[in-house]
Formats: sequence, structure tokens, C-alpha cells
Amino acid sequence: MRFRVLQIFYMLSYSGLANRKCTVMRIIAGKYRGRPLRSLRGTEIRPTADRLRETLFNVLSAGNPEALHGTVWMDIFAGTGAVGIEALSRGAKEVYFLETAPEAAKLVEQNLRKLGITEGYKILRDELSGILWRFKRQHVVIDVAFLDPPYRMENAYKQTLTALADSSAVWAMTLVVAQHEKRFDPGSEFGALRRIRLLTQGNNALSFYRIGGQPDLNR
Repeated sequence: MRFRVLQIFYMLSYSGLANRKCTVMRIIAGKYRGRPLRSLRGTEIRPTADRLRETLFNVLSAGNPEALHGTVWMDIFAGTGAVGIEALSRGAKEVYFLETAPEAAKLVEQNLRKLGITEGYKILRDELSGILWRFKRQHVVIDVAFLDPPYRMENAYKQTLTALADSSAVWAMTLVVAQHEKRFDPGSEFGALRRIRLLTQGNNALSFYRIGGQPDLNR
């Protein structure tokens, strides 16, 4: 029920996006480096800025351009799909874009189509609980899960991180990353999922989590 309430709130937040003017971001590195991505102005879709996205992928790749080849991702509250598409550009094998808002899901699809990407991804419009249940039945295991809810949906962080901590799709080597406002702390522990690093940049922050909290990247 709680995920259904979040879904309704999130979908209502996107009403009227079709009339918004678009803004442009770009893929930072990899196969589609420099190619534009479409976004929409306004507070409902808040795409991960190019600079913060570059910082995120610098941490994940640790200077190795091959580090993300063959990885499996979840881009939760995908919005424009920028993070998941960046992962595909850098060699990810599969990206699951989770987006319940119809206009945002359409935007993800448009960005993928514009780049000529026809495989290696799925756009999932269902509630997270149902998706994780299907992942369990299909034996899907995730390498990186990224979530970026609208900042006013602070409860979404706890609910999403708790659900991931309880999911068979998240294992000891899975890295879960939450983007949030610097002033807001989503929490350091959700069941066995524990924060291993907090990185701030301007008004934004990235919290990195792993089952068991190892290794501690703050050291």
C-alpha cells in the first residue's frame, strides 16, 4: 500500500510536463560520449547534473574505463534516464529503468531511441515491490542500484532503501547509491544495508550503501 501511495503522488507530480520547455544534458563518456539527452524544465524532473553524474561514475570506475562492462543496473525514479543511459554508454549489460510517471517513462524511451539504443534495457512502470518480487522469481541480481526520488518525497528514500535491503536482487557486491540534498540525510542503515560513503557536491550529495557496510569508502 505504501508504494501505491508513493506511485500516485509521483505520477501527479508530473502533470503538465508535456507543455514544459526542454533542457539538454550530454553523455559524459563511453560509446555515446557527447551525445545530447533531453530533459524538461521544472522541479518534478530533477536530472542528475552532468558534473555530479561525472563524479558518480568516477567513483564507480575508479579510473578503470572497463570497470562497468557487463554490469546490471537499476535506475530507480529514472526521470530522464541519464544515469542508466550513462551506464549503457560505459558498457553496462542491462539497465532496468524504473519509472511510474507516464511522461517521464516516455522521456526515457525517447532518449534511448534518439541514441539508437534498442537492447540492453527495460523500462518498468510498476511499483518497486512488484518488480523486486519478479526479480526474485527470475533470479535477477543487480550490480548497481541508483535512486533519485524528487527531493520533497523524503519518505521514498527510507521505503526504497528498506525494500532493496530485503531483496534477493541486492547481494554483498551490490552498490546502492542514493542522490539527495546535502541538507537531508536519508539514513545510514537499512537492515543489512549500510552506508559506506557520503559524498557532497554543492547542494547535492551521494550516499553509497552496501550489504554489511564493507568496504568503508570513507576511510
